[in-house]
Amino acid sequence: MAGAPSGLMKNKLEAYKCCSNDVIHFKLVRSKKDVENEDIAFRPDMTHQLFGDHESIFGYRDLHLDLFYTAGALITYLKIKYLDKVTPEKFDGISADDVEKPIAEMMPPGYLTNIDDFVSSLEKEHLFRPPGEKVNSYQIHKDNCERTFEVFKASVLSPGFKNYHERLQTFLLFFIDAASYIDIDDDRWTFYLLFEKYQQNGCVCYAVVGYMTVYNYYAYLEKIRPRISQVLILPPFQKLGHGAKLLQTFYNDTYERPEVLDITVEDPSENFQRLRDFVDVRNCMKLSSYKRENLSSGFCEKMSTEARTKLKLSKRQARRCYEILRLKSVNIHDEDEFRAYRLDVKKRLNLPFHRSGKSLPKLCLMLNPKKLQSVLERRYLHLDIQFQMLYENYKLVLSRLKRKVSSSSTSLSSSSSSPLESDRKKKRRKKCTAEQKESRQHKERRNNTHKHHKHKHNKAK
Repeated sequence: MAGAPSGLMKNKLEAYKCCSNDVIHFKLVRSKKDVENEDIAFRPDMTHQLFGDHESIFGYRDLHLDLFYTAGALITYLKIKYLDKVTPEKFDGISADDVEKPIAEMMPPGYLTNIDDFVSSLEKEHLFRPPGEKVNSYQIHKDNCERTFEVFKASVLSPGFKNYHERLQTFLLFFIDAASYIDIDDDRWTFYLLFEKYQQNGCVCYAVVGYMTVYNYYAYLEKIRPRISQVLILPPFQKLGHGAKLLQTFYNDTYERPEVLDITVEDPSENFQRLRDFVDVRNCMKLSSYKRENLSSGFCEKMSTEARTKLKLSKRQARRCYEILRLKSVNIHDEDEFRAYRLDVKKRLNLPFHRSGKSLPKLCLMLNPKKLQSVLERRYLHLDIQFQMLYENYKLVLSRLKRKVSSSSTSLSSSSSSPLESDRKKKRRKKCTAEQKESRQHKERRNNTHKHHKHKHNKAK
């Protein structure tokens, strides 16, 4: 934008500013009718990696930027439309932002700008097959409909994968903060691709759902330490459990590989850490060392070893799983019991403080009493904040775990002593008591009126 506009001009130009998050619309198109179907459109979570920290575009009125992908092969169509554009001739030398340039730079060559060409490409969608090897398949039942999903494992050597990955990775910049394109020529990358398998016009078709990238680092003694780098489930498929399915598929694959030492994650977001905690805790519940009766004794080497050998978990993640499962068994209304849990977690949180050489005996020697008191107060406050943040996140993990168990078609053992089972027993007792009470009232009414009408009873929901 050239020159310094006057106050009057500034007011006029306000109509030509927009938030880049609001004007970009994605579609995963399966058929010609989807091109005009606005119900399937979704917006980016972020655009600062293309349009700057302010996520704004200047120079267009009523700007719409459409990015359509064929649902499987990801043939891409870009359309930019607007009612009016700022030009130097009309606005005293002021120019509009080049809105297509940042999009074109992140797209692989060959994206389409003609809608007829894009619609024609849909005719070949039934020919698309996911690259790589199928490693898992599962169904999701929702709204009286069963949908099938498949996970494929691919590498840079998988036929057709490199070109496909160029199109797939374009979603990253819109949905993962600080995302960057990876070096696709590095053969230590492994990819897990998730697709929905569906029927259209009598043909089997595939629609991309999301994917995960893993980098295989070398570890001591010819071992491998896989590091999860990027995980993305596209918005139309979120909140359906696909992230957990994809992560568990990767886990199951590593369990079969003796060369894998443990699994790490690269700078996990808060949401992904919760997903990881949920899956890891669910797996740890099957380990003998994580049984409820062992949790009150504290985290031990047996837990760490069993989690590493059977689940490939690092010691740090094994400890998190212990803390979450112990919270599950703690009576938070019992002051002493919850205090013991809180101190156990804070002891772990305080370890870096000790390792940094700031243990209490050393501080006593280094600081005068007043400064020592100030340092300790700040430290205690920081520990309280850390614990509270963990506690809230742990509760969210347990809440999801409870929903998952409650909705599972597999019933728990009658000998189970978990709080979930106790809750169900209480509900059954309440239901039984309600039915007995209703029966007694019914008999009393019948005896009082000396009538022999039949009464219908509603089942408790």
